Amino acid sequence: MHDKKFLQHLHPTKGSMLVFDKAYNYYRQFAEWTDEGVYFVCRLKDNAKAEVQETLYEKPLAKDEHGVYRITHIHLRYKKDKREKILCLRLVYYRDEQGRKYKFITNNWDITAEEVALIYKYRWTIETTFKKLKQNFQLHFFYSDTENGIKTQVWCTLIAHLLLNVIRALSKSKKAFSTVAALMRIHLISHLDLIWVVTEGRRFYPKRTTSRNKSPTAVQISLF
Repeated sequence: MHDKKFLQHLHPTKGSMLVFDKAYNYYRQFAEWTDEGVYFVCRLKDNAKAEVQETLYEKPLAKDEHGVYRITHIHLRYKKDKREKILCLRLVYYRDEQGRKYKFITNNWDITAEEVALIYKYRWTIETTFKKLKQNFQLHFFYSDTENGIKTQVWCTLIAHLLLNVIRALSKSKKAFSTVAALMRIHLISHLDLIWVVTEGRRFYPKRTTSRNKSPTAVQISLF
């Protein structure tokens, strides 16, 4: 089942700000949250049929410039009880430092367009953090299927992530976080200084080649 099916089971409090990726475009649910006073920021799908009502702001950006370059008032149509209804939203066009363009929709008309883009940027930071957790702490599956067990495992992982960041900062190492995590796993039960492990340790060591079944040299023979 797609994750967006669970959106109807969420009960956020009035004034909450929910942030979603464009895979969670669910206009009927967005309309219900709007009626309840719950705000959201989401990316608009590329194939969305948005009806532009008014252009609120437009500014041409230079080639090396980034920021908000257009704001429009749009309508999105959805069906409820076999009747077609309209969802009124604000569409923000944004270009980042790398030249990538994004389209954000929101039902909040009070915050600035720059804040809309910043809120989604924070969501992406959270996603990349959890990606790092899954890659470096084997958070591929949960050891328990209870809510308390899942929360405990996530909190333990976050604590371990924080401790490794502290060790990495104290050692002033330029090693990647994945390298530091691997070193900690290798020396987890060793009686070694963790700062030394980070600064002097390596994930891989050169393989020693030993010569076998070779005739002794004249110098080696003279030693006997």
